[in-house]
Amino acid sequence: MTAYTLDDLARFVDHTNLHADASDADMIKLCDEAKAYHFKMVAINQVQSKLCAAQLKGTDIDTGAAIAFPLGQTSIAAKVFETQDAIKNGANEIDYVLNIGRLKAGDTDYIESEMTQIVAVCHEHHLPCKVIFENCYLEDEDIVRAATIAKKVRPDFIKTATGFGTGGATLEDVRLMKQMVGDAVKVKAAGGIRDADTFIAMIQAGTDRIGTSSGIKIINELKARMQQAGTDHIDIDR
Repeated sequence: MTAYTLDDLARFVDHTNLHADASDADMIKLCDEAKAYHFKMVAINQVQSKLCAAQLKGTDIDTGAAIAFPLGQTSIAAKVFETQDAIKNGANEIDYVLNIGRLKAGDTDYIESEMTQIVAVCHEHHLPCKVIFENCYLEDEDIVRAATIAKKVRPDFIKTATGFGTGGATLEDVRLMKQMVGDAVKVKAAGGIRDADTFIAMIQAGTDRIGTSSGIKIINELKARMQQAGTDHIDIDR
């Protein structure tokens, strides 16, 4: 059992706005909220890297650019360039969508090459790289295949979903992903995590980061629970 303060729990959150119609004002609001709640990162579309990096300058909150989002259906070269461009414009975390079609076709060489090249760009700059599987389109054997490659290549995280597919994070998928990579790679849960109970369950299942657009609601729910219990922490069994 581990005791988590409210700030500890807030640092699990990648505060997210990936909507196609998000304005500059929406991005500034997202960054202001991240600063107010001390979230770990803002998760944004790649084109907004420069704006958000400027807003978060001087803080310990990261700018997380989504690459080949949300379909993952661009060439490796295009993903590498997009990653490099995001970093050039201030992104200091990368979440990229792997090529789901190649994974389902069993083309492990392609998936390993793609992962190796993008992870190399991130690690050259000493930045974290997260690989989005988009599990709603995958069978367990696909998840196992991708996680096995990740354990070899060593991105920093493997991630459940974009939040734009037909389904989001499930506890079963998180447990399977964690089982496959162990402590070699961390797991990020994203997609459909909108309340405190689900948030805590994802941590119990083994996630180290949670992508959600409901972070403020969740943290406020957790704060209310602590106040009601007269404590400054929540115990979670991992």
